[in-house]
Amino acid sequence: MTSKHKNKTFAALLAFLLGGIGAHSFYLRGVNDTWGWVHAASVPAIGLVMAAAPDADIYFKLLPLFLSMLAGFLQALVLGLMSDEKWDATFNAGSGRRSETRWPLAVILVATMLVGCASLIATISRLFDLLYTGGAYG
Repeated sequence: MTSKHKNKTFAALLAFLLGGIGAHSFYLRGVNDTWGWVHAASVPAIGLVMAAAPDADIYFKLLPLFLSMLAGFLQALVLGLMSDEKWDATFNAGSGRRSETRWPLAVILVATMLVGCASLIATISRLFDLLYTGGAYG
């Protein structure tokens, strides 16, 4: 039985754009993927934080999604940097086709590094600002 061939570039793009809600996990492993649901749970977690602490800074309310997005950026890098042979062995074992990565994946990986690193630095900076100065700098 042949399975559907999964594209590494598309999986990395999904992790980059929609990694915070687990779209790449559902694409790769289907709706039964536990980590995909952990990512997707970040959205209702925002509602729980808003209900538990309605007067909290918006940063704390959105923190579950921010953390899930940072994990999605990391997963985009891991997926994109995986060798084609390992990719096919892991995700395309029964497809009967071989993957051949091209230049769009490199563009996605560069964008992931740019946005991911900037987001990580901004998240850490804002967290330290709120925890140590009470938000005095913003």
